[in-house]
Amino acid sequence: MFGVLLMGALGYTLLPISSLPPVDFPTIQVTAQYPGASPDVMASSVTTPLERQFGQISGLAMMTSVSSFGNSAITLQFVLDRDIDAAAQDVQAAMNAANGVLPKMPNPPTYSKVNPADTPILTLSLTSSAVPLSTVEDLADTRLSPKISQLPGVGLVTISGGEKPAVRIRANPAALAAYGLNLEDLRTAIASTNVNQAKGSFDGTHQNYQIGANDQLLSSDDYRPLIVAYRKGAPVRLGDVATVLDGAENVKQAAWADGRPAVIVNIQRQPGANIIAVVDRLERLLPQLKATMPRAVEVRVLADRTTTIRASVADVQFEMMLTVALVVMVIFLFLRSLSATVIPSVAVPLSLVGTFGAMYLLGYSLNNLSLMALTISTGFVVDDAIVMIENISRYIEEGEPPLQAALKGAEQIGFTIVSLTVSLIAVLIPLLFMGDIVGRLFREFAVTLAVTILVSAVVSLTLTPMMCAKLLKHRPGAEQGRLYQASERVFERVIGFYGRTLQAVLRHRTATLIVTALTLVGTIALYIFVPKGFFPVQDTGVILGISEAPQTVSFAAMADRQQALVKVILEDPAVASVSSFIGIDGVNTTLNSGRIQINLKPIEERLISASDLIRRLQPKVGAISGIQLFLQPVQDLTVEDRVSRTQFQYALEDADAAELAQWTPRLVEELKKRPELRDVASDQQSEGQEVRLTIDRDTASRLGILPQALDDTLYDAFGQRQVSTIFTQLNQYHVVLEADPRFQKSPDALKDIYVRSATGDEVPLSAFTRAETVAVPLAINHQGQFPATTLSFNLAPGASLGDAVTAIEEVEREIRMPASIQASFQGTAQAFRASLVNEPLLILAALVTVYIVLGVLYESTIHPLTILSTLPSAGVGAILALLICRTEFSVIALIGIILLIGIVKKNAIMMIDFALDAERKEGKTPEAAIYEACLLRFRPIMMTTMAALLGGLPLALGTGAGSELRRPLGITIVGGLLLSQVLTLYTTPVVYLAFDWLARRLGGATAPEAGPAPAAAAEAP
Repeated sequence: MFGVLLMGALGYTLLPISSLPPVDFPTIQVTAQYPGASPDVMASSVTTPLERQFGQISGLAMMTSVSSFGNSAITLQFVLDRDIDAAAQDVQAAMNAANGVLPKMPNPPTYSKVNPADTPILTLSLTSSAVPLSTVEDLADTRLSPKISQLPGVGLVTISGGEKPAVRIRANPAALAAYGLNLEDLRTAIASTNVNQAKGSFDGTHQNYQIGANDQLLSSDDYRPLIVAYRKGAPVRLGDVATVLDGAENVKQAAWADGRPAVIVNIQRQPGANIIAVVDRLERLLPQLKATMPRAVEVRVLADRTTTIRASVADVQFEMMLTVALVVMVIFLFLRSLSATVIPSVAVPLSLVGTFGAMYLLGYSLNNLSLMALTISTGFVVDDAIVMIENISRYIEEGEPPLQAALKGAEQIGFTIVSLTVSLIAVLIPLLFMGDIVGRLFREFAVTLAVTILVSAVVSLTLTPMMCAKLLKHRPGAEQGRLYQASERVFERVIGFYGRTLQAVLRHRTATLIVTALTLVGTIALYIFVPKGFFPVQDTGVILGISEAPQTVSFAAMADRQQALVKVILEDPAVASVSSFIGIDGVNTTLNSGRIQINLKPIEERLISASDLIRRLQPKVGAISGIQLFLQPVQDLTVEDRVSRTQFQYALEDADAAELAQWTPRLVEELKKRPELRDVASDQQSEGQEVRLTIDRDTASRLGILPQALDDTLYDAFGQRQVSTIFTQLNQYHVVLEADPRFQKSPDALKDIYVRSATGDEVPLSAFTRAETVAVPLAINHQGQFPATTLSFNLAPGASLGDAVTAIEEVEREIRMPASIQASFQGTAQAFRASLVNEPLLILAALVTVYIVLGVLYESTIHPLTILSTLPSAGVGAILALLICRTEFSVIALIGIILLIGIVKKNAIMMIDFALDAERKEGKTPEAAIYEACLLRFRPIMMTTMAALLGGLPLALGTGAGSELRRPLGITIVGGLLLSQVLTLYTTPVVYLAFDWLARRLGGATAPEAGPAPAAAAEAP
């Protein structure tokens, strides 16, 4: 046993820490940048060719994409058992296969092993009052990002703020036309005069020379005197027709930290990577990275996801220690002997510590679920030791020597302990075979619990009898203290009262059987009635906000409104910091949307949950005109593969994009009327504005102007076109060509744009095109290669996810959407619907497994039914407790029900084992045997039930970090035990006698005449 203790202690020090077991779907995000391309161009020429290749990858579970202005983001979610590294190789091969049909883009598509729906595990802000933001961004891109990206477990490092340095050339179309030049002349001149290519070497008889040249232009000062043409013998320099300056590559991105302009570095983990381990590596690296930065640049950790995870794990560790203390207290109150109390007090920690060694060998971690398993196990791993000690103590009190009492008691109760252990582990077997996300989530929970139970059984069958033989001594009642004698009289009165009431119940067996049947009916009825959810909403100390302005908003107006939101949020006393950014990148998909990450103070300082804080903030941010803010608490469990405006998702898919665009607003409007739903939103944005040029092809052909020339000219003027690249040893920077900003303010500027004809003349666009303004989508969404729209919603206060799902299904039927539109829940809502189907099957599988195991152990088909008859009362108590506490029946509560199956049946096993033994060895009638068994087992039953109940009490009453995750488990355990303890003490003997009578009738024997139990049995100790 010392070896078990040593191995467990060593395993504990080596176990990693995390919030939950690794249950992430292998997810890869592919991004492509094509500056200036419309959503339609991105969808048809970039996204679709890539999707067709990705659709052929095996193990692909879901593919979604968003094509927006200049950006394409494709998310590939694979089945759970797909290796992410192998999937990444397939993705790269598919990208290579699509290269032949993709347009010429500044950079090829790239992929990251990251789920875009995951919140960054660490957010850094870089600010400076002396250094320009473009320089700060360059420092982040060259000094921070590469080193961070190399750390194991880091999936993606994104830099928000859009201040990457670049040389910007702002051409004046009117000045160009005056010289007989156009934008294409500028592009050609710049591209050909800034090169960085191989030049060879000289290799003589004795010396070797490399060849170099000043062929690369590195700054705006180098570009300004560049000669682009000659007119009348005089050079036309770039500075004569354009403003050349050092600026940012993308001027339509911005970021703020607590309202101050900043560069935001968001670090996301790979799916499956341990958050704590990754952040610990980052924290060790950060001091080195800060040392490489100028003193004028402040690097600050703005958000750390692990803060609440560490606090949650520490809180559940405290609850586990409190549970151990409570269980030991219960044992002492019942045994009233310090020496007897020491024995289970050793058995419990030994069982728990021994489990740590097995957890390390299995590759598990210390997380909320595994520690919950250990906490709840404290209440019933002690049962084995209690049963053993109580049985041995009984023989010692009868005058047996301690050693003989230990041997005799262990022999008599050994089979009972084996039965308890095997049947309890059998309850957990269905959890191991659960599929999808729920099965992966609770597999570690089930195995940890099973190992703890197994270690406890071994300890109780070996160490506990040995310690009993050495520590327990017989002391006559007269030699005991006053407290012992007083408590003994109380116990005797309680047992006497129980005996009298049990006799009364045995005289009314039919009524008792009816009550038993009613508990079964009540359990089924309450299960149907109770509000259902998937996973408790956690308070992780982080709130995600997605802002949305009108679809025609400009970048400058969006920036002002975004800062107004941040200002209001920072005024709330519960908020610690806020990071915010806008602009189209790999995270934001449209210009009218932005991201806000709200980092909260510790729960003990703010004294308000994240969900309640959202409700407090909504009226304040809702008062800001011209922008909406959707808020949702960040969760540790991420099932989604896409980011939505609110918490739960419902997707519509249709091959006909026009039909989808017609029906989506109708569905959204109807859903907004339902009282179960709040903040209903859609990612469909079809009201953007586009200036569409209609080419008069006859005129264009007569002038010798091809559409390619038109596209190139427009791209040069309005697309922030990257026309050349500056190479350095640390990074690459782009030369961006555009029309002067004063020509980009309205469509009227098109009159100043010229295209060269076949004769060399500059022809205005108005000569061969006609402009009109039309409505177009800001983003085009696909799901499985088809047009799709994702609706999202929050729950109304007091509403459950089950209520919301039912409401959405009713609305869908009422409006009678066409059959061509395929509707489906996504993410958490989809997992919830799957769990609704699996929950009854899981409970049934647990019952069948326990029945089979008990049937094998007892070699009977009747007695297992007697044991299982105790379960409905526990179900009624558990669900009633959830209703009283206004808690949803979630997956966590379901696990509590499964555990109750194992805990409650132990009472019946202890009764029936003793009764069967009395019938076989002492020849007693079933009535006398079960009556005596009930009285003799009353004390250990009360001890084990109280221990299990107190094992769940800290979970039910906990208020610390992460308590909302653990509370449903504690509530179901405590509620189920309170009711079942009262009922099963009376229903079990009645059911035992009823099944015994049935067995005798079926076996052809006559049932013994029922009569009152012997009076002598009532006086049994």
